[in-house]
Amino acid sequence: MTKTRSLRTKNFICVCICIITFYHSVVPSVENGYTADYSKRFLEAVPKNLPADTMGLDLSQNSICEVGTSDFNYLSKLRILKLAHNCIRDIDFSIFQNNKNLEYLDLSHNKLWTVSCYPIMNLRHLNLSYNNLSMPMCSEFSKMLKLEYLAIGTRRIQKSDFSVLAHLQLDTLFLDLENLSEYKAENLSMFNAKNLQIALPPNKEFHIVLNLELSSTVGLELSNVQDDHVNDLNTILRKLSKNVRLRNLTLSHMKTSLGNVVDLFQNVWKTTIEYFNVYYLTITQLRLIPPIPDYAENSLRALTIKHVIIKETEFNQTEVYKLFSEMKISALTVSNATAIHMLCPSKPSRFTYLNFSYNSITDTLFEECDNLALLETLILHVNQFKKFTKVSSMTSHMKSLKYLDMSQNLLQYEDHEKGCSWGENLVELNLSSNLLSDSVFHCLPVNIQKLDLQNNQISSIPKEMVELRALEELNLASNRLTDLPGCGQFSSLRLLNAAMNSIFTPSSEFYHTCQSIREVKAEHNPFMCSCELRVFINLRKQGMVELVGWPESYLCEYPEYLRGIQLKDFHISELVCNTTLLVAVVLVILVVFAVIISFLCVYLDVPWYLTMMWQWTQVKHRVWKNKPEDIHDNIIFHAFISYSERDSDWVKNVLIPNLEKEDGSIRLCQHERNFIAGKSIVENIIDCIEKSYRSIFVLSPNFVQSEWCHYELYFAHHKLFRENTNNLILLLLEPIPTHIIPVRYHKLKALMAKRTYLEWPKEKSKHGLFWANLRASIHIKLTSSKAVNELQIYSQLNY
Repeated sequence: MTKTRSLRTKNFICVCICIITFYHSVVPSVENGYTADYSKRFLEAVPKNLPADTMGLDLSQNSICEVGTSDFNYLSKLRILKLAHNCIRDIDFSIFQNNKNLEYLDLSHNKLWTVSCYPIMNLRHLNLSYNNLSMPMCSEFSKMLKLEYLAIGTRRIQKSDFSVLAHLQLDTLFLDLENLSEYKAENLSMFNAKNLQIALPPNKEFHIVLNLELSSTVGLELSNVQDDHVNDLNTILRKLSKNVRLRNLTLSHMKTSLGNVVDLFQNVWKTTIEYFNVYYLTITQLRLIPPIPDYAENSLRALTIKHVIIKETEFNQTEVYKLFSEMKISALTVSNATAIHMLCPSKPSRFTYLNFSYNSITDTLFEECDNLALLETLILHVNQFKKFTKVSSMTSHMKSLKYLDMSQNLLQYEDHEKGCSWGENLVELNLSSNLLSDSVFHCLPVNIQKLDLQNNQISSIPKEMVELRALEELNLASNRLTDLPGCGQFSSLRLLNAAMNSIFTPSSEFYHTCQSIREVKAEHNPFMCSCELRVFINLRKQGMVELVGWPESYLCEYPEYLRGIQLKDFHISELVCNTTLLVAVVLVILVVFAVIISFLCVYLDVPWYLTMMWQWTQVKHRVWKNKPEDIHDNIIFHAFISYSERDSDWVKNVLIPNLEKEDGSIRLCQHERNFIAGKSIVENIIDCIEKSYRSIFVLSPNFVQSEWCHYELYFAHHKLFRENTNNLILLLLEPIPTHIIPVRYHKLKALMAKRTYLEWPKEKSKHGLFWANLRASIHIKLTSSKAVNELQIYSQLNY
């Protein structure tokens, strides 16, 4: 059973992997079809059951050795098929007869020996290079009139092998001749291609370049160029007439002497070539430097030289630099050539574009150089510049300079340095990846419009700085900013990039001065999610500012409990953030609370209770202080009687006589006979209640109208809770309607609702039982001698 479950689990996992793989391999394209990427999957065959709508299929870099009709015939919408870097040995193009929409087919870097031809009428791009093919080519190729790009490789070339291409109007023809072992052709003129690219063979006996017919060629690119090839190229360039169409010449992986290069420059100058590019040049000999060519008027516009290796270390660098500085062309690029300097032209130059990136040029470049007045673009990316003032001084003579790239150097500037003088037309300056600090803002071109200070050591923007009124874009990414800076000196700023700094929150100055800003890049900063940040987020919600990278790249870092929360999910109340509103709300709440408390105090008669509590406390304090302890705590009465004056006749003539009989077993406390003269009424009430075992309250409608009865009830109820004794007796003389009881008599209401009371019966037959119950509730044996003595003392005090 366990093995079965394990097998099912493995099958389930395999199915999931297949589904995920298929999902990531087949994705919708922009044209309602599918692009399936199966490259680098170690496949040995074409996958089956691909979606019928597949328009692009990448099977490159696998181990597929055979392809057949069944692999693609159901893919009627297939337009792009990549089979490069496999092990296919032969192929019959008829397998694509059902793929009538096929436009792009790449079979390069396989092991093809033969190709059985079948015209694919809509094919525009065909790459058969880097295989084992040999000429002749298929005659069917001449029928593929839509073909624009053709790349083929061959080991053998015979005369007229390219005749089948004569009727094709190719945009680009690439000939892979690196493995050429047999060459028997007088010329290579039987093709018509706008751009010709040839990977030359290392065999020096094959003078392929000499046999080129370039009458219809606009762009020529030769790779693997050796000394002999250069000699052949110089020969053919000298023979070119002014009527040829050749405009672009590119030489890559070239290895020759400086003399051959100078001859090449001289011959190119005399042709119709406008753009001359040399990539990966290795100079084998420099000692015998030929004279500088005659740079007369010519067609050449731009020379690009990239990746130069010089085998010799001892040579006259000045003579080499003159080869370039004296050229009469518009654009010059000498990149990654280990150059340490460049001379100022001896005469006013035609240069408008100079690129000396990836070299070792220092601050001495173009010092006091007045002959670059037409220069508009200067790129000095990745060099050894250190003094910022030297750079500004260099540009001051370049009256037309608009763009300067000084990125990835070692530039520094200190406040005490002087002499910042920039070209007056400089509008774009790239100073990224240097060693510049806040002080750089004191030395900037005043007319600058785009300024890149990314990846420096800037922690803030000083308030006293050069006013840059024209500045529209400012890049301060990857610096040391702790808040989003203001725009006080940048009145025209539209774009601010402050990504990857240490920004907690925008500064208050940002909100007040950056009114013109429309786009902010502030991704990947450790934001403090607070009220200030809420205002920043609202700017985006209101459409005033676009936050680039929102919302994925904007996360809370502080406080700790919000770390990782996207700013779009951060919410905080307006009440918390608006101090004025908060104070107003607090004041309103306090006023409302005060009104409610006042109302409740009046409604529940709280002042009265507080007054009573205060009086009771004062009385207790005086009694404790002035009376002997042995009298203060003794009980000398069985009960204290509380009643309304309007009910006094019943109390005096009925209640007291029936309770105080001749035997004197029950002693009652009545205010008329037991209150002590000279004391306050409140003090007498409290004293009598304290000296009585019980308190009898004669309840009637008259009782609830008496203020003093209310006092007596309050003090007696207070004693009940203080001593935790059942000392209250409620005697209902007459029924009391609930609606006539005042609100402040809530204690009376509670007592009548929760406690049992004695009701005075109207029938005389029930009076005996009433008196018996009342006597029983108040009867207690008091210590006779002590009680009598205390009663005598109490009576004497009364008189």
